[in-house]
Amino acid sequence: MLSRYFTVRQEVSEHEIIIQKSRFIAHIKRAENEGEAQEFIQTLKKKYWDANHNCSAYLIGENDQIQKANDDGEPSGTAGVPILEVLKKKKLKDTVVVITRYFGGIKLGAGGLIRAYGKATSEGLETAGIVERRLVQVIHVKIDYTWLGKVEKELRESEYIIKEIHYLDIVEVEVYVIEDQVNVFVDWLTELTNGQADLKKGETDYLEVLL
Repeated sequence: MLSRYFTVRQEVSEHEIIIQKSRFIAHIKRAENEGEAQEFIQTLKKKYWDANHNCSAYLIGENDQIQKANDDGEPSGTAGVPILEVLKKKKLKDTVVVITRYFGGIKLGAGGLIRAYGKATSEGLETAGIVERRLVQVIHVKIDYTWLGKVEKELRESEYIIKEIHYLDIVEVEVYVIEDQVNVFVDWLTELTNGQADLKKGETDYLEVLL
């Protein structure tokens, strides 16, 4: 698993721009496998069946193993590839983009199309929102209630993120800790509580931070 990577927010996003009277509508979605990406593309092709083009590209996998670009009738290399290049430039993973175009009557030429599809993709990604997914370890911290005030205050003022607090016979605080900082966190909290905290590693998960 990657320690951190960039992708788009979970929500499907849509953003439209007009260039030389042509409408370019960017549709963006997170897709963790090729099946999800293809389903998204086909759904939009059916929805915008009357459009001149529904061009697409996606980049999937930890090492960008799956890369596809489709010009959907535009001159070769003027639509799908520019979309894909924007995804690569922004170092995004698990992302699919479909740009729907309604032709406005003015031909843009190869260079104009490349710029238009690139611009539509870039602006669409800004609307969608980019997140950094950071691999974190959930650390379960069990402490006596007498330590809760101090520990919670220090945690909230630190770079660590409290996931949840369980108020049981003793307090259990679940904390998100970046994987490579776990040992530092354990040492810090042990010193903070004079060794009175019981710390155990929990599940590994990704924490999303909006950029």
